[in-house]
Amino acid sequence: MDCSNQTIPDNFVLSGFPYPEEFTLPLIFFFSVMFALTLAGNSLIILVVISDLRLHKPMYWFLCHLSTLDMAFSAVVVPTVIAGFNLRENMISFSGCVTQIFFFNFLGCAESLLFTLMAYDRFLAICKPLHYGNIMNWRLCLILSLGTIIGGCLNSTFQTSLTFLLPYGQRNHIDYVFCDIPAILKLACADTKLNELMTFIDVGLVAMTCFLLILASYVYIIMAILRISSHEGRRRAFSTCTAHLTVVAIYYLPVVYHYLRPTSQDSMDGMVSMFYTTVTPLLNPLIYTLRNKEMKTSLLKLWGGNPE
Repeated sequence: MDCSNQTIPDNFVLSGFPYPEEFTLPLIFFFSVMFALTLAGNSLIILVVISDLRLHKPMYWFLCHLSTLDMAFSAVVVPTVIAGFNLRENMISFSGCVTQIFFFNFLGCAESLLFTLMAYDRFLAICKPLHYGNIMNWRLCLILSLGTIIGGCLNSTFQTSLTFLLPYGQRNHIDYVFCDIPAILKLACADTKLNELMTFIDVGLVAMTCFLLILASYVYIIMAILRISSHEGRRRAFSTCTAHLTVVAIYYLPVVYHYLRPTSQDSMDGMVSMFYTTVTPLLNPLIYTLRNKEMKTSLLKLWGGNPE
């Protein structure tokens, strides 16, 4: 690595991931369609919730918040990837790379916190139904939602600052599909073990804390559901939780695979990252719509169909 001139590079070149030349147009088409469907699907979720007064509940407020984060998450990464397929080697400015890293980590942390809040909301609704309305009021919803934004912003500011305080030399080729901390650290002209350890601890701490809180919530939820005598009551209670559990699993598995292996040189890491930045934001509205009777009814009503 050329570290003789430790000046900040004007730009970085994203090498992307290897693929046969004949796949260029199909890949551009695939990611363009996925991006368009992600924006359309999540926008539809927000529109349905806003337009139906029956959905003006904390659960659906958090769902709208998730859809907003999903659209932003996809918009931060997917256009860069599509541009890379067009150019083979996609150039991004230094400031653009810093911005992408900041928003990518900000939105990722905010989503982790939001998934935890959604589990807490389900815990209150099922385990403390008589007190739910008093506890989970709109004021608390707004405060908790704002907390996910502030938490994500502080976390990302720390990680991004720690990364770009390192000196960098002339090498500016990032062997990755977009700007991300593990890929950038490989270009630093200094020992990055501390940064890698801090990334591991920070991501691991946030992810593990959120995951354990979600797990604890669902242990209480399952115990409460099993005490419900009515089969129909148990089915309705489970139906409000399965969509959230499915989304949490789809979100966390790729994140754990990628970020808890900070020194990995696996070429598949880029594909794993593309899954949770491209596929997961698209699946979220589908899962919540297909698994939620109220959402399906409101969607049919919006389209002018028969809600029955």
